[in-house]
Amino acid sequence: MSPAPLFSDRADAGEQLAQSLSKLVIQFQKTTTIACKPIVYALPRGGIPIAAPVARKLGCPLEIVVAKKITTPQNPELAIGAVTSDGRVLWSKQLRLGKKNLSQREAALHQAQEKAKTQLAELEVGYPRANPQGALALLIDDGIATGMTIKAAAQAIRANYPAQLWICAPVAPGGIMKWLAPECDRLVVLKTPTQFLSVSRFYLEFPQVTTKEALVYLQEHNYYLNTINSE
Repeated sequence: MSPAPLFSDRADAGEQLAQSLSKLVIQFQKTTTIACKPIVYALPRGGIPIAAPVARKLGCPLEIVVAKKITTPQNPELAIGAVTSDGRVLWSKQLRLGKKNLSQREAALHQAQEKAKTQLAELEVGYPRANPQGALALLIDDGIATGMTIKAAAQAIRANYPAQLWICAPVAPGGIMKWLAPECDRLVVLKTPTQFLSVSRFYLEFPQVTTKEALVYLQEHNYYLNTINSE
């Protein structure tokens, strides 16, 4: 039996996450002596419609960080690792490969990183980059399943020295929280169901986000920021 949807679509999930994060960010800024402004980082493409309402609510920059699953031709659904566009690699601890499979693994890594680089090139034209050093970095996806890509993305952001890094999503399996916790200063997940087969099952509507749609989100938010900053 499939679980009941928790969100009508990504827009609904994004608004709910925005409400929650807005309160947490205000609370954090009141209780810390660190003067850090938020920057929202979305995992494309599905994370962008979730992240856009958050960035708008906070009135802060919206950017992307690209990480891709590393898979094998034998099982393209199984992630044996993840790699970011800048080459940060995370391998699954369950991975067991003999010497004869090393070349296959390297080929899979190369293919995944090329996909990440291509996607970054397609989308980074949609926004100006902000300096993450000393910022409150909010890393957002539309859901977390294995956690491989968001963990690799978190490590890439952490390398740029934000004051704090929060990993955020509308939904994730409860069992993954402990594994992700060391990668961030705070985990913000709205729902943590015990039965978890895929992220899409928790949305009533979960269409693919196209590159064109993703660019529109980024460009519209950049225009919005420019408008409010010029007032």
